[in-house]
Amino acid sequence: MITFRYVKWSNFLSTGNLPTTVQLDNNTTTLIIGENGAGKSTILDALCFGLFGKPYRPIKKAQLVNSINARDALVTVDFKIGTNDFQVIRGIKPNIFQIWRNGKELDQDAHSKDFQKTLEDSILKLNYKSFTQVVILGSSCFVPFMQLPTSHRREVVEDILDIKIFSIMNILLKQDYKEMNTELQDLMIDDRINRNELSLEQSHLDGVEKDSDKRIKVLELEQEKHVAEIVEKVSRTETLEEKIINLDTLQSDSVKLGVLKIKLESKTNSTEKKIKFFNDNNECDVCEQSIEPEFKKTRVPELESKVTEYSGALGEMTTEINRVSKIINDMKHTTNVIYSLKSEIKGITGLLERCRRDLKVLTDDKHQTDTLKEKIESLKEKIKHTESAATKLKEENFYLDICKNLLHDTGIKSKIIKQYLPVMNQTIQKYLGILDFYINFTLNEQFEETIKSRYRDEFSYASFSEGEKMRIDLALMFTWREIARLKNSTNTNLLILDEIFDSSLDATGTDDFLKILNSLESQNIFVISHKGDILFDKFSHITKFVKHKNFSKIDES
Repeated sequence: MITFRYVKWSNFLSTGNLPTTVQLDNNTTTLIIGENGAGKSTILDALCFGLFGKPYRPIKKAQLVNSINARDALVTVDFKIGTNDFQVIRGIKPNIFQIWRNGKELDQDAHSKDFQKTLEDSILKLNYKSFTQVVILGSSCFVPFMQLPTSHRREVVEDILDIKIFSIMNILLKQDYKEMNTELQDLMIDDRINRNELSLEQSHLDGVEKDSDKRIKVLELEQEKHVAEIVEKVSRTETLEEKIINLDTLQSDSVKLGVLKIKLESKTNSTEKKIKFFNDNNECDVCEQSIEPEFKKTRVPELESKVTEYSGALGEMTTEINRVSKIINDMKHTTNVIYSLKSEIKGITGLLERCRRDLKVLTDDKHQTDTLKEKIESLKEKIKHTESAATKLKEENFYLDICKNLLHDTGIKSKIIKQYLPVMNQTIQKYLGILDFYINFTLNEQFEETIKSRYRDEFSYASFSEGEKMRIDLALMFTWREIARLKNSTNTNLLILDEIFDSSLDATGTDDFLKILNSLESQNIFVISHKGDILFDKFSHITKFVKHKNFSKIDES
């Protein structure tokens, strides 16, 4: 179980240098109140950014830094898993990403993405999608389970049931499959080559034994044919190589053109932003001085002229890039043809050398048949060895097929999901009943819903009102938390609800929802709401956010 203890942030969104700390494990129910813009929902963005490197709301990373101090944004999330204490520290300007376990900093991998994967897979054992389905529910950015694509629904449930390991095993299995098939193909190619060569050598031996003189004439004709083919292909190769002398230069030019294009696009975007700023604003937001209309009239046409100039240059550059790319592609094709010709030349050269060797053998009446027979026996041994190796690989392939069937979505995972599906559906019905919404709601193995009621045979999630949808979403969220608790996979003490009472729930729905909250054990529930006046007496603790001199803070009074 993950026990979140506190989250702390500074210079984050509307919070200044003075850190804001919210204890997450002190009270069973906490009501967070405050006026619009006071910073109530910052806790959601701080938790998601601290744990997953991205905010809960659709805010760009650069906008997370407090716009007044403009640096040193820092978020710390403290939690406990089993007997281990963890702290995740993440900052912007400068960029910081640290994970501390029992007071010692973990060694960071070469790439921050790998370090993040370690945090999600090995420590938290849940990802952003699961976190925002089980721990956080917000009225603005929350994507309900029923609105997720089927693949994402399955991903959430796999995380909750802790069966994602089978998906990872399936990926590794596919890699083994690919390597084994490549090895098997190589063996088949070797076998085909050996068998062809054996056939040729056997024919050669038969010819030598039958009529050496006739065989010599045949080999001489083959030799002449191979020489002619080599001469013709070498000539073609030299001709084609002349066409690709400047390939490196062209590729370098293409890269330079691409860089110039990016710079031009950047200048265009920057200039367009300036035009938009002058068109949309009458006052500079930096120096807070008004912008003179005459200056706008002069400055905007100048900028628009630059945009036109940049757009023309971009068009010409795109045309040139396309032209150079076509030439490069043609040259690459020519390179492939040259590579193929050289391979053919190498093969024909091998045949030519074999002809010469065979001619030499045929001129030596004393040893020619013995040499051929030894080579034939060697080829037979090679074929036998290849057949044995191929048989082993095919046997291994058989077992991999069994593993593939087991690890497929319809295999082990399906059986595990089948076991939990009745519990899921029963739990969903339980919470729908508590929310006073009496419908028959069931999910199948693909997590597609079937909804029935007394007066309507069957209909879909989309056909409900927003308040009814909210009841379904809440029932599902509490179901996933219950399943996670039973499975002990994504089990956590924390539940944060952002303005749920302020959206689609009526008074009855609010009372029913509070019944669910009060029935949860060993939970620390935070509710962000504007309806503080009617909810004060229903929570064990109140936290109020206020704005003071343009900075958000917790009102300690």
